Amino acid sequence: MRIFIFALLTWAALFDPSYSQTADGPIATTNVEQLDAEIANRIREILGELGNYEDVTVVVSDGVVTFRGTTASTAEATELTPLANRIEGVVAVKNEVTETAELVRRLNPTVERFQSRLDQFIIFLPLALIAFCAFALVVFIGFMIARLRQPWDRLAPNAFIADIYRQLVRISFVIFGVVIALDILNATALLGTILGAAGIIGLAIGFAVRDTVENFIASVMLSFRQPFRPNDTVEINGDQGKVIRLTSRATILLSFDGNHIRIPNATVFKSRIINFSQNVERRFKFSLLIDRNCDLDHARTLVTETIQNLPFVVETPAAQCWIENLHTTGAEIVATGWINQHETSLLRAKGEAMRLVKRALQEDHIALVDSSQVVVLQNQNEQEEPAKSAGPQSVAEVEATDERALDAMIEAERVEEDAENLLREDALKE
Repeated sequence: MRIFIFALLTWAALFDPSYSQTADGPIATTNVEQLDAEIANRIREILGELGNYEDVTVVVSDGVVTFRGTTASTAEATELTPLANRIEGVVAVKNEVTETAELVRRLNPTVERFQSRLDQFIIFLPLALIAFCAFALVVFIGFMIARLRQPWDRLAPNAFIADIYRQLVRISFVIFGVVIALDILNATALLGTILGAAGIIGLAIGFAVRDTVENFIASVMLSFRQPFRPNDTVEINGDQGKVIRLTSRATILLSFDGNHIRIPNATVFKSRIINFSQNVERRFKFSLLIDRNCDLDHARTLVTETIQNLPFVVETPAAQCWIENLHTTGAEIVATGWINQHETSLLRAKGEAMRLVKRALQEDHIALVDSSQVVVLQNQNEQEEPAKSAGPQSVAEVEATDERALDAMIEAERVEEDAENLLREDALKE
């Protein structure tokens, strides 16, 4: 009996392909048709769960999966191939699914997406309203603080800087409100993206309006430490005039010819500024060419005393006179005197001093020479007329009437546009 069973098993192992012998004993191999059926059922179950492939059929033969039918979109048909490749036992995939031509089926996914997003919005709306209310409350508090005048006007040197403080407060509270709103929405990671984009945009705008930004920064610096005051006589970048006002873009001067000079604040901040009005005393200077054979020491003393004795010349600093150079035609003498520029016109004082010094030298028989050479042809019968008597010496009026007229023009313009003037009398002096 045992010999018969052994012979039967041996015959089965040799002639039955579905039976194999191993060291552990006989194992039955999986039927190919049964495996194909299992793969097909598995794919149909997956497609049934997805719910978008009602018109798709699945056929499996020898491990090759074939899809046929239509879908609502090409994207859904394309997704079938990687889906089938993930199933164990699949050898290859033939995707013959096409996009349907029915308009209703093609619109169904769009309607479903819209409905889904509408449902999400309805769920999200109460939280968004809370976040918006928190943002609005923080911004309202910031704007109310910025509207207060007392703290900012006291801290700022002028109205322009006070407005900058207020803007900074508003921006700070807006950013703080955005952070709170995003934290309520659990979207704080979005803040980094927003700030990064804002930084890039700000950098691009900064390069585009570089000159404007430079003028603005220079305006802030000049308004903090004012190198000049209203009505000061200054020289900036070669332009002379009286200061009318300092705006957020330029410094406005009134030239002595009555013309307006607008200098960008960036240029003012980087240029050499000469403020002639910083001190009350101001010096005038002129030179004379006298005969080099005369007593130069006596001439120098005479010029100094003449200038010092003028009623509009101050005692301290005292007038000075020195020999600047000796030329072939004569000796060059430089004379200086100091005046109170608030009461005396510099140009008139200089002209009057030159006139009286020339007269004093002529009365003392000290000749003024001319550096130019002149050939005079004189008839023998003609005689040179004697010099007329100079007469009594008098000093002309040299009050600063022209400067006062310019000051009145400047004051009238400053009253009209006082809101734009960043200069202040009680500001710190540089």
